[in-house]
Amino acid sequence: MRGIKKITEDIVWIGGSDRRLSRFENIFPIPEGVSYNSYFVDDEKTVVFDTADISVSDQYIENLKEVLKGKKLDYLVVLHMEPDHCSLIDTVVSLFPDVTVVGNSKTFTFMEQFFEGASNYNKLEVKEGDTLSTGRHTFHFVAAPMVHWPEVLLAYDDASKALFSADAFGTFGALDGGIFADEYDYEKEFLDSSRRYYANIVGKYGMQVQAALKKAAGLDIQMILSLHGPVWRKNIEWLMEKYQKWSTYTPETEDTLVVYGSLYGHTASAAEAVAAGIRENGGNVKVYDVSGTDVSYLIGEVWRCKKVVLICPTYNGGIYPPMEAFINDMIALGVQNRVFALGQNGTWAPMTAKLMTDKLSLLKNVTILESILTIKSALHASDQPQVDAFVESIVKA
Repeated sequence: MRGIKKITEDIVWIGGSDRRLSRFENIFPIPEGVSYNSYFVDDEKTVVFDTADISVSDQYIENLKEVLKGKKLDYLVVLHMEPDHCSLIDTVVSLFPDVTVVGNSKTFTFMEQFFEGASNYNKLEVKEGDTLSTGRHTFHFVAAPMVHWPEVLLAYDDASKALFSADAFGTFGALDGGIFADEYDYEKEFLDSSRRYYANIVGKYGMQVQAALKKAAGLDIQMILSLHGPVWRKNIEWLMEKYQKWSTYTPETEDTLVVYGSLYGHTASAAEAVAAGIRENGGNVKVYDVSGTDVSYLIGEVWRCKKVVLICPTYNGGIYPPMEAFINDMIALGVQNRVFALGQNGTWAPMTAKLMTDKLSLLKNVTILESILTIKSALHASDQPQVDAFVESIVKA
């Protein structure tokens, strides 16, 4: 069954959506599914940009044969060598042995590591500034190293003014019948997934994303064709603004994120009291149980919120393990420009606030509030003044 979608008269989406995969990269839950995008350009010379994941191989090959209509495939351009996009390279080359595979030097190094026969492919090595002309279309290659692998290329098309953007500007989420972002209520249906995708997968590489954005600023971009999610043809400035904030670690909102860990519910009660206090003072707040929420969702919320409240018990003389894992993830991803407020619970020796402070101090440009909420075993009415003072420090921060 055909699964192609026209983007322009001669650019066609030939990818597929996967709603069966439970975890992206076997790490991040994707209940919303994911799309694997590949693009065919029907010109004097035919060209495909990237392939797709093995999970959609049957649909993908059907789509490719449908758009070719018996013609040969001249070029296969590989912008990104991650397996969810490169898995079918060897399959495509076996079907079209005369095809010329286009990539940079690192692309071909990685390709030969994945595919034993890749050293025998017909290859065209390109670098930043090089072009590929297929007739009406001329593609300009732009290097985007570490967005989010070192070999990544972007390609800008003079004719359509489309930016083939590899994983940049992508999102989790299967495509529900439409290929264009403006066919959806993007803020409602994709924004959280897009932010979670960026923060967890690309978030560590803000400096490199900034470099790519500066290059993109010099181009007249009318469309963005990412390898995941819908194609952008309208309101591109909105998407660029999001990436500008995310890649500079600038909070997207003034909201407060409250994340707690609780063994028996007592620390949870303290976290709820803090959240209620923030709300009563006019602040927007979102509360998560660190034990019951996959860390990728928490990281996405960190990228959204300006203030982060962490409250957990001392556990074996250390930080409650799920909370420690969350903090370690923030450190690994280089979180910056946030305000942290810390709370702790301990029946005999509460010390998590100090331990969390030591870890969070490794982050750049963060503020750790001096006011600490300390609960001894359970929250009582007598603790209310301390809760109020803690809330006041957060609200004023």
